[in-house]
Amino acid sequence: MKAEKKVYDNSVVRRQDRLLEESEAYELLRRGEYGFLAIAGPSGGYGIPISYVWNGDSIFFHCAPEGEKLRLLTNCSEVSFCVVGHTNVLPNRFTTEYESVILFGHMEVVTMDSERRDALGLLLDKYAAEHKEVGMKYMEGSLHRTTVLRLRIRRMSGKMKRVHPVSEAKI
Repeated sequence: MKAEKKVYDNSVVRRQDRLLEESEAYELLRRGEYGFLAIAGPSGGYGIPISYVWNGDSIFFHCAPEGEKLRLLTNCSEVSFCVVGHTNVLPNRFTTEYESVILFGHMEVVTMDSERRDALGLLLDKYAAEHKEVGMKYMEGSLHRTTVLRLRIRRMSGKMKRVHPVSEAKI
């Protein structure tokens, strides 16, 4: 029997001294406001900031039923998705504190209406929980013009940089 590959895998991160713990990576994925979706295209890469919701082994997105990302996904459904959390530029130290997680996987269009409703409900829970009842009514009225995408996570890793306080940098 073949061993299942671990999804959270920091072995390929070059800076092993900057690894984000797995629990911190999942927490960043849970609380992140938006991420950056990257798709391969014939003229190079195509990347967009996009809201999302994480649910287990998948990330869900919603979009219009046509557009560049859907055209590109018909040719290549392998994508990457990056979420950046806390950042803090430290000009006097010539560096930046940050935390980020990057995911790789297969993107697919969710076709079953029940799954689409579930995913959109999760997005409502994340972004508009206090307006969910109205949001559910809105969702029903716009379901016919909404595409739901699922990114099935194959691999993810996390990285961070935390700078310890010291006196001003001396040049």
